[in-house]
Amino acid sequence: MISSRLGPAVAYFLFSIGLITVVDTVCKIYTSELAPVQLVWGYFVGMCLTLVFYFGSRQTKLSHLMASQQTALQWIRPLFLVLSICALFVGLKFLPLAEAVILGFMAPLFITALAYPLLGERVSIHRWLAVVVGLIGVGIVVRPGSGIWHWAVIMPLAGALCFSLFQLSTRRLAKTESTDGMLYHTGVGGLVWSTLLVPFFWAETQPMHWLVFLGTGVLGAVAHLCMIQAFERAQASLLAPFNYSKLLWGVILGYLVFDELPTANTLGGTTLIIAAGLYVVYRESSDDNKAPTHTDGIR
Repeated sequence: MISSRLGPAVAYFLFSIGLITVVDTVCKIYTSELAPVQLVWGYFVGMCLTLVFYFGSRQTKLSHLMASQQTALQWIRPLFLVLSICALFVGLKFLPLAEAVILGFMAPLFITALAYPLLGERVSIHRWLAVVVGLIGVGIVVRPGSGIWHWAVIMPLAGALCFSLFQLSTRRLAKTESTDGMLYHTGVGGLVWSTLLVPFFWAETQPMHWLVFLGTGVLGAVAHLCMIQAFERAQASLLAPFNYSKLLWGVILGYLVFDELPTANTLGGTTLIIAAGLYVVYRESSDDNKAPTHTDGIR
């Protein structure tokens, strides 16, 4: 039976994942008109405007949001997120939505591979085997050497790598920083970094594009807030498997909006990637039960 806290946590988490996939879908539509960096910049503009209302409604002091024991990492962390989203949006311009989403599932495996060199966390042989299985799954999905291989498959993988660095930074910051402080630095830092990049890629905009900027930013901010609500009600290890609901969202929206359906090879590779990711989640959950550690994700 689902506990009274786990049920709402799962609902918040699934809604958050759904909103993120909607943002990806909208941005895929407009990658033919706007540069990916431009879309990312607009996303963070909308997100920051939403956060102004959010923190204002709670009368949160700016000094509280800016306070940090790890200032440098607080500002480096959103750079990883900006690069991650930019890479994903480049991939979305050329790839089916579901395929780009699938390749993004390599992020948990990249986290496993980087946990020891960056955080000094011990990684068992079982987790390394999961990484290998996941890479085999990626090979099946992208089919290098085949006539239908496209260079753009590299971009969601690069995005997954950058997102894993964002998550590892979150794991380190969560030990000392407040949720509000991390949310503030994510929004403002993302806007600062994307503002530095966007002049080099700016394309002419129409009034509709500014609505896209605002809309995706609002949806992204709401998704982030819903995810925080989810993590406040349940452990990250319990919610992690529900990340894969994004594949279902991706397939549904890919079919409804772009008339795309995943191929048999894509589904086969996806099975390996998801199995490897779920195994990593299982091992982390088992290790947490043996030796309690700080919960991953946002506090």
